[in-house]
Amino acid sequence: MPQFEELARNVTLAEQLEEVGGPVVLVNVLRVDEADVDQLLLAWSTDAAALKRRPGFISTQLYRGIAGSSTFLNHAVWESVEAYKTSRLDSDVRAAARDLYPASLVASPHLFRAEAVPGLCVA
Repeated sequence: MPQFEELARNVTLAEQLEEVGGPVVLVNVLRVDEADVDQLLLAWSTDAAALKRRPGFISTQLYRGIAGSSTFLNHAVWESVEAYKTSRLDSDVRAAARDLYPASLVASPHLFRAEAVPGLCVA
């Protein structure tokens, strides 16, 4: 069973799921043993295929650390916190890949919204 580790020190994913509105970006840092990379890719692909059929899903992209890293970053865009929360609680979605994820997996999911920074980016 994968382990979960909070990405932020001051707020949990569970607290974030109590928010409303959107859109939101899920960033999930995934760390596995090198020997489990292929299994992670199979599990993530299965999970992403199930999630992409859910209402409110917009897109996803998986990134891998360079230079032989076995750390990955999942970037997924959702219409709202509610859409993400509903999809993650759906038993069919959860069952799609639950048993495929390698035991060495440590996942750190966190939700984000665009932040306006004057002169650089807009929200």
